[in-house]
Amino acid sequence: MTSRHIYTPTELNREAKLHLEAGFSQIWLEAEVSNLSRPASGHLYFSLKDDRSQIRCALFRGAAIKQPVQPENGQKVLVRGRISLYEARGDYQMIIDSLQHAGEGLLQQQFEALKLKLEKEGLFEPDRKKPLPAHPLNIALITSPSGSVVRDMLHVLRRRWPLARVRIYPVPVQGDEAPPALVRAIGAANQHQWADVILMGRGGGSLEDLWAFNDEQVARAIFASEIPLVSAVGHETDFSISDFVADLRAPTPSAAAELSTPDARILREQFVRLRRQLLVRIEDRRHQFTQRLDHASHRLQQCHPGRKLDEQRKRLDLAQYGLSREMQQRLQRDGQNIKHFQRQLSVLHPRRKITEARDRLKTTSSRLNREIRLLIQRSAERTARASATLNAVSPLQTVGRGYSLLTATDSGALISNIKSIPGDRQITAQVADGRLFCTVNEVDDVDPEARFGTLAPGKQGS
Repeated sequence: MTSRHIYTPTELNREAKLHLEAGFSQIWLEAEVSNLSRPASGHLYFSLKDDRSQIRCALFRGAAIKQPVQPENGQKVLVRGRISLYEARGDYQMIIDSLQHAGEGLLQQQFEALKLKLEKEGLFEPDRKKPLPAHPLNIALITSPSGSVVRDMLHVLRRRWPLARVRIYPVPVQGDEAPPALVRAIGAANQHQWADVILMGRGGGSLEDLWAFNDEQVARAIFASEIPLVSAVGHETDFSISDFVADLRAPTPSAAAELSTPDARILREQFVRLRRQLLVRIEDRRHQFTQRLDHASHRLQQCHPGRKLDEQRKRLDLAQYGLSREMQQRLQRDGQNIKHFQRQLSVLHPRRKITEARDRLKTTSSRLNREIRLLIQRSAERTARASATLNAVSPLQTVGRGYSLLTATDSGALISNIKSIPGDRQITAQVADGRLFCTVNEVDDVDPEARFGTLAPGKQGS
């Protein structure tokens, strides 16, 4: 007989609970809240249903106080949790750890996807963010013309920086018409080139209410703006795509007005303080210049111009006396020099010098003619002796007796033996009345003394 295991209800429920929790450890469920119960323990019990079925749910106190949304009957929600089983009754249920409006879940996913896309494209880079002007005189507000937001921003601007002129670009801040209106307003503000800074924002609300500021075209319009733009959307805890792209994110619209303008009261106090410091420094400089003037006046009295003129007049008289004395001494010296030169000139008269030079010229000319004739005679004798010697050893004499002078045709090298014949065997024979260009066909290395006066047939060169 086959053995079988018989469960008790407790064992069966426990094992079913283990299988349910293992198979459905983390799931998302979208449905409508019904049968909501709020016991004193702080736990929330309700059902999630659609048009055909429902499932029991439990949102325990620790998780319930962390939820941004509290469930209400008839409310459509998106929840995350795990499937479990209540062993005491055998009912399976969903233990919830996160709850939000049904529409917000999809919007949050779209928000995260667009944020990741624009971040990869570099629209959030800190390096491309433009600095805000320190003292903007023209401020553009892109917001709804009605409501408390625009009034709060104008109030802050008038209080902090009344010198600024404000121009409002009215736009709807939620709904389908809001994104294209925001894009047009940003483009118009840049086209006008009037504003020093742009403040764009709206008050708080749900994610769906703020969705116009999570539009991709709005984000790209902010990125393309040449004018610094401050984004102030919702409350301090709200974040939008516009906040990440803008040059500055303000937690609230009022904070945007404060962050983009200086405090006129503080500037006025600084101006008063600087004016006081300037007056003190001017007074100090006036005292310094007064002391310098007194010192210069004292020095001027010590160096009176009349005294200087007397000293200059005395120096001028001394200089004139010295100059006159020096001129008289120079004239005396020049007169003595003239007399000395006249005596030398009479001793060294030019006519005497010319006569002596003419006598020396005649003597030198006679001696030079004798030396030239003797030199020509000696040169002629040396030339005759050299000519006789040259004729005795000249090869032309030998060639004239029937001999020839052999050289290589290309290089002109002298051929004195068989080994000197060039490789191409082209030689030139110089005879008494010209040259013969020959080709060596064959050579004979027999001792010429053995065959003096004859050449063997067929051994002649041509």
